[in-house]
Amino acid sequence: MTESFRRDGEYEQYENPYRGAQQHSSSPVNPEWPPPPAHRPAQAEPVSVAPGTTVWPGGPQSMAGGEGGGDGGGTAVLPTVPAEPAPGTAPAARKRARGPFALLAAVAIVAAAIGGGTAYAFQELTGSDTVATSSTTTSVVPSSKKGDVASIAAAVSPSVVEVSATLSNGTSTGSGVIITSGGEIVTNNHVVSGAQSIKVTTNDGKSYTAKVVGTDSKKDLALIKLSGASGLKPATLGNSSGVQVGDTVVAIGSPEGLSGTVTSGIVSALNRDVTVSTDESQGQQQGGDGNWPFQFGGRQFNGDTGSSTTTYKAIQTDASLNPGNSGGALIDAGGNIIGINSAMYSASSSSGSSSSDAGSIGLGFAIPINTVKADLATLRSGSTS
Repeated sequence: MTESFRRDGEYEQYENPYRGAQQHSSSPVNPEWPPPPAHRPAQAEPVSVAPGTTVWPGGPQSMAGGEGGGDGGGTAVLPTVPAEPAPGTAPAARKRARGPFALLAAVAIVAAAIGGGTAYAFQELTGSDTVATSSTTTSVVPSSKKGDVASIAAAVSPSVVEVSATLSNGTSTGSGVIITSGGEIVTNNHVVSGAQSIKVTTNDGKSYTAKVVGTDSKKDLALIKLSGASGLKPATLGNSSGVQVGDTVVAIGSPEGLSGTVTSGIVSALNRDVTVSTDESQGQQQGGDGNWPFQFGGRQFNGDTGSSTTTYKAIQTDASLNPGNSGGALIDAGGNIIGINSAMYSASSSSGSSSSDAGSIGLGFAIPINTVKADLATLRSGSTS
């Protein structure tokens, strides 16, 4: 009887018992053990034993990627091929998703850095016919300077112009508000009504000729366009529905031809019914002195409005207004345009007044800016109603 035996730990040090048997040829061989195969089994599958390492059982021992030969078993270390993720797994999807999220984050950072300059930058990029608008919560001036008249004047004065119209019987002077960098300007209809030519002077002293684009006598509004203008600073049109009695306001215009004049006050009332003439000849009858006729409280001021009139709801302010302020800007504490100044009360111009009534009484009226914004499309279309 053949006795089989092994030394203690003889086979534990080998992964393949055949190799141990070959190296210890003096030891008896158990006939029940099959001889080792001459070649690696064709269907052998790799076995992963550690991250980054794959082995072939029974393969010749060699360096990674080597073929090796030899007469015994061993382990061939092969380069590991990354396993393909199962359908629906996250790794690849997460990698792809980082692109859009990173882009959004970058856009958010840039937007935050731009801050208050967004409206003007957007207008410059998208064209000169884009009007800069904002809600009453937006500040054209720094928030720390909100309500500061000097800061408001510095920010908005470049957007207010002097408008001089040549009439058949003289000249008239008014004001206007730049709404696009290409030279669109909103003013009162009565400032340019019947004008044979129009000259506009900007805050920096440059002069342009202008033509009427459209008029709306029922709202006492007109849109004019400068010739050859570019790079102008447009005003930001606010939201007049948010205006409250007692709000601080600033008026900028050219009273008596004194361009760039700044006055301040408060909103003293809202929704005042102001009646103006829709007949262009009524203004011309005043000889171009700028005292445009209007009606308020059942009385007429600055002359006769005639039989053809229209009434609109106005913002009442105690900021000092004088002839030449018509068509200029009424501005809120944040630097946004909330109205177009259109009429001013002067006791000395009413019938039966005496010299003791002369002087500023702090009663002016402005067309709400929301009315202006709603009428822009009509004005731009060339309407001359």
